[in-house]
Formats: sequence, C-alpha cells, structure tokens
Amino acid sequence: MVEDISQSRAQLPQDVSIRVSEVSKRFHFRANHSIKEAIVKAFTPKSRRRPDETFTALDRINFDIKRGETVGLIGVNGSGKSTLLKLMSGVMQPDEGEVYVRGSVAGLIEVGAGFSPDLTGRENVYLNGAILGMSKEEIDARYDDIVAFSEIESFMDTEVKFYSSGMFLRLAFSVAVHSDPDIFLIDEILAVGDEAFQHKCITRLREQQKRGQTMVIVSHSEDQIKSLADRCIVISKSHQIFDGKPDEAFAVMRANM
Repeated sequence: MVEDISQSRAQLPQDVSIRVSEVSKRFHFRANHSIKEAIVKAFTPKSRRRPDETFTALDRINFDIKRGETVGLIGVNGSGKSTLLKLMSGVMQPDEGEVYVRGSVAGLIEVGAGFSPDLTGRENVYLNGAILGMSKEEIDARYDDIVAFSEIESFMDTEVKFYSSGMFLRLAFSVAVHSDPDIFLIDEILAVGDEAFQHKCITRLREQQKRGQTMVIVSHSEDQIKSLADRCIVISKSHQIFDGKPDEAFAVMRANM
C-alpha cells in the first residue's frame, strides 16, 4: 500500500482522492540491442547514428476523482490506460505534470505482482500484505478471511510457482481487498479466473463501494465497467478524449477505434 504518494496533500480539495494534472509519460527505446550493435554505434559518427526512439504513452492528461467515486479507464490496447494506473499507484513517475493522491492505495495491476514464486501461498499472504501496508497483527487477524475468500485453502502451503493464473488472481485479489485501502486500482484483473469467482469479486467491490472506497478500474469488459463505474475516462493514442457517463464513453471509444 502506497501511503499518501501526493507531493502536497494540501493542494487537494477535501472531497478529491486523486488529481492528475498535466501528466505526460514517455518511454525511450534504444536503437542498439546487442553488444555488437553497441560497439558499432560507438565507432559510428554521431551524424550517421540511428536516433533512439521515444514513445509518448500519455500526453497532458487532466482529471480529478472524488472520494468514493468509481471511475473506469477505457480505450484500445496500447492507448496508455495501464501506464496511467501505474502513475496513480506510484509504481511510475510522470515525466511532466503531477499526480496527487489522498489516502492509502492498493493496486491489482498485474496478476501475481508482489508475490514470490518460491514462497508458499501462506508466506505470500504475509509478504503481499506487508507490501500493501498491513502489520503482522492485522494479517494474523484477517488471514482466515483472506483464505476463505480465495477458496484455495488446500494450496496455501504450496509454492505459488505451481499456481495457475486463476489461483494467483484469487489470492492476490483476496489479500488486496482485505487490506482495506482508501483507493483501489484494478487493471484487467477480473479478466482472469472463472465466471463464478469474477461474480464474487464484483460483489465484493460493490460492498467496498458502499463503504465509500474510491476505485479506478481498467477493463475491456463493457458490462463490468457499466455495472461498477460512475463515470469513464477514454484514453486514445495517449490523449484523454472524453470524461463522462459510461454509455457515452463507450460510444466515443468505438468511434475512435
């Protein structure tokens, strides 16, 4: 759990959980990919070298998310949604602009992230719980509930490298929701696993919503987004092109595919 990753919490109004202000993010891809190419580059005049490539993942993104609001981030693959979620989680930092977050954050951004493959499920509950900001005493108190929700009790003493992606999902989701963060970030995590467990996860998310938890969800499932989100932000080719009601957002996204 990233505790208060905002640089200046005072800049956020009391009812705002997340502010993304003029945020841009670029990635640099080096033209040389091997030792041989690196040597050739070193002996090549600068005027004849291939320039390193730069990809702009996000370009001047702006929005606020209010406390207790659920916002869907939608767009085609490669539009910048997951990068934006990682900036909000603190996993990445923007090249330009600022991301302000008020409160504790738990992210389900990649299945199995924060898990050690050589540790058992039981050991990973304590490891991942600690990463998410829970004390050992808190994990002890919630351990039985975490295991019961995951429905993989018989595998808790098995090394997680032997888990399927669905088992990873069950345990990762269970630990994250039981960490009880102020802000919950979810990236396509509900696309993994069986339908019954997906339904269970959505039911749990609705319970978290009723308790006032702020959520940001990335998903290609229109049904899931519409059933959970109050509003949607559409990202297209690194740009924010719409912010509003989910029905309108999906229409805009389809028109820009």
